[in-house]
Amino acid sequence: MNELERLRLKVRPLLHFSAPGDALYVYYAFYHDPRRTRLYVHEDADGHADGFAAVCQTGKRLFQPTVALRTPDAEAAAEILHQALVSGRPYHVVTTPDLRDAVAEAIDITQSETDHVYQLDLSHFQPFINVLVVAEQGLEDRPRFVIRSQGEIAAESGLNWYSPHFVEIFVRATVAARERGWGRAVLAACTTWASRSARQPLYFANERDEHSLTLAKRSATWIPALASLPARAYANPDRVPGDQVSKSGTYSLSVQDHRRTRKCRSN
Repeated sequence: MNELERLRLKVRPLLHFSAPGDALYVYYAFYHDPRRTRLYVHEDADGHADGFAAVCQTGKRLFQPTVALRTPDAEAAAEILHQALVSGRPYHVVTTPDLRDAVAEAIDITQSETDHVYQLDLSHFQPFINVLVVAEQGLEDRPRFVIRSQGEIAAESGLNWYSPHFVEIFVRATVAARERGWGRAVLAACTTWASRSARQPLYFANERDEHSLTLAKRSATWIPALASLPARAYANPDRVPGDQVSKSGTYSLSVQDHRRTRKCRSN
């Protein structure tokens, strides 16, 4: 058993592998490429794990590691960030709503966005085929489904990540493609692939993206997740003075009503 496997065993009791609210944390802590994953574990006075941060280098953000932070203790969160983050390096942080204040003290927030999180209601899902949809290989060989117009991608749906239990689906479409229903078409194709893979599809809709919200709200196929999903954040640490954690950057945070907040910073 190597060090990463040992640390994974320590944090296993903190997570529920079948819970939507833990899905992203489980992915980064247990299923992300071990060669590009570092796990930092915080222990309580009795030596039991009470929090962790998985620092992962992803293909999407080569120079901005993703940090999945999970702990019920706000003080532990600051200690974990202090241990895991390197001063002067940008990060994409993932955490939970109860750590909002703790992380805000560690990261200067300049902009925020909120995503609504939905999960597939398979009993209402009715797949349909649009002959314009083409299946391709996306980032890190993940499947994606696209419709092109005049040689350019007009609508696209694919996977941000997937584990044995869950998969996060995204969809993007131009205004003209939305009017033709192409966004729904590629989303349906991707959702069909995900459901056939025996994984629970999850869909994030930004509150400022009326199309994404409408796509989910008007469909009986997608329902609010039963538990809020993890948060995302970008952090660009400036300094770490003494025993305090001082960071500046972007911060994104889940909230209890099944929404996620993302905060961005321009470097």
